[in-house]
Amino acid sequence: MKGREKHTGRQPWHAHLQWLQPGLGLKRWLVLLTFGIVLLSLGGAAALRAFYPLPPYFYYVTLQFLPRFVRVALFLILGVGSIVLALWALNRTILEPFVAGAFDVVPSMLYNYRRRGRGAKIVVIGGGHGQSTILRGLKQYTSNLTAIVTVADDGGSSGRLRRGLGILPPGDFRNCIAALADDEALITRLYQYRFAGGEDLRGHSFGNLFISAMAGITGSFESALKESSRVLAVQGQVLPSTLEAVTLCADVQVNGGDGAGTGLIRVRGESDIPEVHGRILRVMLEPAMPRAYPEAIRAILEADLVVIGPGSLYTSILPNLLVPEIAEALEATRVPRVYVCNIATQSGETDGYTAQEHLQALEKHLGTGLISTVVVNTRVPQTESIETIEWVQSNLESRRDLRVIAADLVDETLSGHHESGKIARILMDLIRD
Repeated sequence: MKGREKHTGRQPWHAHLQWLQPGLGLKRWLVLLTFGIVLLSLGGAAALRAFYPLPPYFYYVTLQFLPRFVRVALFLILGVGSIVLALWALNRTILEPFVAGAFDVVPSMLYNYRRRGRGAKIVVIGGGHGQSTILRGLKQYTSNLTAIVTVADDGGSSGRLRRGLGILPPGDFRNCIAALADDEALITRLYQYRFAGGEDLRGHSFGNLFISAMAGITGSFESALKESSRVLAVQGQVLPSTLEAVTLCADVQVNGGDGAGTGLIRVRGESDIPEVHGRILRVMLEPAMPRAYPEAIRAILEADLVVIGPGSLYTSILPNLLVPEIAEALEATRVPRVYVCNIATQSGETDGYTAQEHLQALEKHLGTGLISTVVVNTRVPQTESIETIEWVQSNLESRRDLRVIAADLVDETLSGHHESGKIARILMDLIRD
């Protein structure tokens, strides 16, 4: 197109001259670096003159008329010193604007970045706050993290955007991106901020709107996730289990009340299922055979560890596993497949469930053998402030095809939730075993 240059990814040669413009504080150190290199070169020439005949003028260029110790000090000490000082100053000058004056912590930042980059490949499957809790703990050990997130959410801000814009629900993706962001404290506050005023904005979170806007700019939801993760320096990747607009349905046994007995009803919609307050017998997807997102399959097959949960059993975890190709990939991989059981039951969904019943619900939908390890909580805090929490009883024993790990997983600051550091240490130990 006339008037527009084709982008080749390379800068024109004159763009590099900007490094020499006044005010950058670079030229002085470049001169010092050149000076140091010249001194070392002269020292090398002096050494060569001792073994090989060189033109007479090298006698003066290499300062042979000076005592040897003076020449050694001048060429070696001053030359090397100039180079070291120049390189240190150049790095400080270039990096300081990007680390906001915290140049002294750059070595530790670089070390941690490299260490996490060499970390294990871990996939976390789920949705909701439980998944983000796991990711928050694991990112301290590795940046090779993949969050596979359900797309069945249809309530709240996510549901409104899904119906209004025709995109996948961004809410659970927002939580994962915030948890994996490099500057999590600020990003979490920004991403989770909900607008209180305005008829159209009320109830929407900034993160949901950001991802939706990015989907409009990039042209697809998956591109929006990648670009959002890049902008926020996410340590890992966040992927949908499927790109199809699935609807979660459930067969629920309810009590009719007034002596009407019990009955079986089918509920359509993820947000409506817990509202029925019956006993969930089975959940299913519409359409029943959605195609899995290929990157999610690849991540599972390349992983060193796959983590399922914690989170809402029927509305966050199972919607991912009901995608046939996701379940097939889990069955095909030989790495540990760990189910992190919830600490507390969820009203309207798993009332009265024990750890055994959580596992039975998964195996009822998926069959046995898909999960190799279950992590359960053993501690029930005794404080007045959490008497209303119904804790999941850890009545689960190991069997030939199943390993059970029981430990204290309670977060002391957030009742009824896992502590990210505790569960992350257990999961990392599984990789080392």
